Amino acid sequence: MAGASSHLKPLVSHIYTADPSAHVFNGRIYVYPSHDRETDIEDNDNGDQYDMNDYHVLSLPHIGGEVTDHGVALKQEDIPWVSKQLWAPDAATKNGKYYLYFPARDADGIFRIGVAVSDVPEGPFTPDPEPISGSYTIDPASFVDDDGQAYLYFGGLWGGQLQCWQTGVFDDKWSGPQEPKGTGPALLPRVAKLSEDMRSFDGEVHELSIVDEEGNLIIADDHDRRFFEAAWTHKYNGKYYFSYSTGDTHYLCYAIGDNPLGPFTYAGRILEPVEGWTTHHSIVEVEGKWYLFHHDTSLSGKNHLRCVKVRELVYDDAGKLRLAD
Repeated sequence: MAGASSHLKPLVSHIYTADPSAHVFNGRIYVYPSHDRETDIEDNDNGDQYDMNDYHVLSLPHIGGEVTDHGVALKQEDIPWVSKQLWAPDAATKNGKYYLYFPARDADGIFRIGVAVSDVPEGPFTPDPEPISGSYTIDPASFVDDDGQAYLYFGGLWGGQLQCWQTGVFDDKWSGPQEPKGTGPALLPRVAKLSEDMRSFDGEVHELSIVDEEGNLIIADDHDRRFFEAAWTHKYNGKYYFSYSTGDTHYLCYAIGDNPLGPFTYAGRILEPVEGWTTHHSIVEVEGKWYLFHHDTSLSGKNHLRCVKVRELVYDDAGKLRLAD
């Protein structure tokens, strides 16, 4: 796949980075990416080639400014419950602390979500000894609302194992590149309220509804619009925007709602396919402008060795999102 982002300069080129979660903390932009590494594992639909084992934190003073790599903020060997694959993380701040949310496989090969804590946004982060109770699958994305309530969104199909949790317990028969088919509803992302200390769920995990203009759930066969992975939530003019990747069709899409728990009504695409298989992003406001952080494979030409890029976003009068000209 080729895309318009191939000409954009990567944020950094000394390491391979992907899945960028960007936030403004203390007036500075912090980016929490995955850290891709070289591997001899061949590409497959289960994602085994994405064999990451630590996280770096990047920061910059403003868009286009010099990027600082703060080094390794958390590594696999320091997390007791993790067996492999530190995939796409996110971060949040509350009560003077910084929290890094990350997915990884436990000793049974099941993806769970962990949390690590720091006094500063760049880390290093100290992980809790166990994953968040009740957590599963991948791509955690945190959102702290204006009232201080925090939420964690998550979920990913195929290698992310969301399809294995259709009954509320892990069912290995759905492992691999599988998902429901037909005109029934597509699998839905998950969301849970976070407790005041940001380290556990406050209540049950909920399905997050994504509906069409008529209020019907997006169907399983609608791979141009159905959720696959890469949840992200932000707020603009009192509305909640839930954005995500469609996976095998390689779009970044978004939906708009009035409540952080949904439902969200499909509103369109943010990004067309770029170079590489995966598409994962974040959306952040910086000094009154909005930006899309995403990745492609223009630096390496290999699906598992990606690089982070940034583009400006704009809203129209109806609140619809698009890339700036």
